[in-house]
Amino acid sequence: MQTDSSCLFCRIAAREIPADIVRESDRLVAFRDTNPQASTHILLIPKEHVRSIADIEDRHGDLLADIAQAAAQLAAAEGIEESGWRLVTNVGPDAGQSVFHLHFHLLGGRQMGWPPG
Repeated sequence: MQTDSSCLFCRIAAREIPADIVRESDRLVAFRDTNPQASTHILLIPKEHVRSIADIEDRHGDLLADIAQAAAQLAAAEGIEESGWRLVTNVGPDAGQSVFHLHFHLLGGRQMGWPPG
């Protein structure tokens, strides 16, 4: 598995930097965002360093399925399964990506509009 020692999220996945980890498997880590934008704001990241969803390869199919399933299970555990939740990833600076390691934001617990802010 490829990692980047200078990447903040790779360092969190390796437990070199503390985080409020709520779920972990052999392929992914989920932790609470330090600057939450909703009462539930959890980041789901692959342990493998992938810059963004634009860099996904065929071999990542199972990883993406794991992330989607973990998001649904976390939404249920957080009590937002019925009221609704959002799973989003940003690609590139203009979309708001500030950490260049693939990550998904699980957001819920408040009313959200469309299009987003």
